[in-house]
Amino acid sequence: MTATTTLPTVDEVVTHAHVQDITLPGGEGTFVLITLDNGFDHTKPNSIGAQGLSELSAALDTIGERAAAKEIVGVGVTGKPFIFAVGADLTAVPAISAKEQALEIARMGHETFSKLADLPVPTFGFINGASMGGGVELPLYADYRTISSGVPAYATPECFLGLVPGWGGTYLLPRLIGVQNALTLIVSNPLSNNRMLNGPSAFKLGVADKIFEPVTFLEDSLKFAADVIAGREQVQRPEVDFSEATWDGTLAEARGQVDARVGGAAPAPYRALDLVALARTATREEAFEAENQALGDLIMSDELRAGLYSFDLVQKRAKRPAGAPDKALARKVTKVGIVGAGLMASQMALLFARRLGVPVVLTDLDQDRVDKGVAYVHAEVDKLAEKGRVNPDKANFLKGIVTGSTSKAAFADADFVIEAVFEEMSVKKTVFAQCEEVISPECILATNTSSLDITEMAADLKHPERVVGFHFFNPVAVMPLVEIIKSEHTDDATLATAFATGKGLGKTCILVKNSPSFVVNRLLGRFMGEVGKIVDEGTPIEDADAAFAGIAPMPPFVLIGLVGPAIALHNNETLHAAFPDRFYTSPNLAKVVEAKKPGFYGPDGKVDPSVLELFDAPANPVVLTSDQVRERTLDVLAEEVGLMLKEGVVAAPQDIDLAMITGAGFPFWNGGVTPLLDRLGVSEKVNGQRFLPPGVASLPAGS
Repeated sequence: MTATTTLPTVDEVVTHAHVQDITLPGGEGTFVLITLDNGFDHTKPNSIGAQGLSELSAALDTIGERAAAKEIVGVGVTGKPFIFAVGADLTAVPAISAKEQALEIARMGHETFSKLADLPVPTFGFINGASMGGGVELPLYADYRTISSGVPAYATPECFLGLVPGWGGTYLLPRLIGVQNALTLIVSNPLSNNRMLNGPSAFKLGVADKIFEPVTFLEDSLKFAADVIAGREQVQRPEVDFSEATWDGTLAEARGQVDARVGGAAPAPYRALDLVALARTATREEAFEAENQALGDLIMSDELRAGLYSFDLVQKRAKRPAGAPDKALARKVTKVGIVGAGLMASQMALLFARRLGVPVVLTDLDQDRVDKGVAYVHAEVDKLAEKGRVNPDKANFLKGIVTGSTSKAAFADADFVIEAVFEEMSVKKTVFAQCEEVISPECILATNTSSLDITEMAADLKHPERVVGFHFFNPVAVMPLVEIIKSEHTDDATLATAFATGKGLGKTCILVKNSPSFVVNRLLGRFMGEVGKIVDEGTPIEDADAAFAGIAPMPPFVLIGLVGPAIALHNNETLHAAFPDRFYTSPNLAKVVEAKKPGFYGPDGKVDPSVLELFDAPANPVVLTSDQVRERTLDVLAEEVGLMLKEGVVAAPQDIDLAMITGAGFPFWNGGVTPLLDRLGVSEKVNGQRFLPPGVASLPAGS
């Protein structure tokens, strides 16, 4: 099979199908091993595009002829070192302008992979490294599979992007590992921030017959193949329950979870559920054609284009932050000081120690607080060791480099000091003044403030040019974003050091102008302030929360409970002080904070009646529908994004989207914020124009 000419021409990095003959252990005959390899090292993983499919198809045709002539006894497929394949090459998708082109890609994958399944000799998938999307699906066509315990990522992330596993995944996975395990991979994990499995976790789901250690993985896999072919190894798999009751019940539960997560706003997970339902009774041909049609429709959807836009942001723009100074200006960081030893500070200490491998010292007002902070870090390291994520030597090393002190004199030889104290300007200014008395002239002073003015914070220092905002998001280890804020005085060396440090921590760093609450908290403040106003006017909390499924990462009042009502109130008060005409501060939220309530919902998942008792009833209640709540809130978001861009808070709309995806968990399939507002027509209604040009994060004109 060869790629047809109807597909858009792209500069594809071809993943070649290298074919070699191997004599199996024990003299069991000639075995053909196909190795997928794009010719790059692990920095550019294998992906599967049209040219790669053509090459693999041709190789399988030749192998099929040899198998029919009884020249070979089996066939295996593996990847280059550390990587099997990370899915389809989607670089051509933005240029696709017709469903027929999308169908061609879908059918090409099915036709090529099916040639492996149809070979007249035993076939094997040797999953030696990272495996995602099409890289998960190809081995499913084999009769047997092995997986390396060193596989770092195994996933079908298609629903996260706005697609479905459309090269056989929705049919073959449930028939191999059962409907519940399959839905975990196909739907649940992608909608849970694109959760990845490692090799052992994937093996437990049943995707492979054997798991081997990385060092001898190929050798052990070939021996397994020889034993199977010779009849010495009989593979036993758990029987899959194909009963209608089991499938219908599992699918109904999954559909409820999808409704709660996306609220009908993203078509991909619903198409995936329909395809998995079909897999119970359909033939392979029927199921594959249904996948073709689903891919054809979804490739021609704005949700996929937005998902690819998001993917491009986190893969490319995040690696080249707009406005970052020359990295050669960055100073080396050999020791880190952290002012504060609470939970946030302790999380930061663990991250600095693990990622930078340099001494970290925590300070606080008394020894008890210091000891608790250090103990937290040591306990977390012990947990990592118990899970096998660090070896005993590394665990001892990490615990040894994280220490505490009640004196800021411990910062004398630090290169980077960051404060994580109470969110009050006077407190932070005092802390920085104390630090400046002991630190070296080159030491960076960073603040983890979520909303305060960096210029004001540095104003009374002898060297305000070395102060920079370095705003983490909670939980520190999980959330990828760090907002790096430049004050009026911050010099390029300080800024470059901040970016280099953020990169060393494995974070996505965005340059932000010194402005109230910066990017994420400013937009969340406008968003939650408006929803709070709507509830104060009379709309029930549950109804307001239900309006944002598929748009916000979680319902707004659930989010307030997660970040803490006091923090949410402080952010809104800061923004209201800066922009009183736009930012609403809810008196009912203030009552919740005063009553020390942890949130609005109780342990049963329902609104806490004792919270509602605190609320002042509106004199003339106004109850909005979900559509009205959503429309009104998206309108103010569009207004705020427009104002932030005019103010130069960030360089471009892409930076706002990258921030909301990585700092607030806004969905990939919406492209963060601005593509959604463009697609719904809100941008033009509110601001008179789109944020992004047509065709960026949306279908090409005329599609």
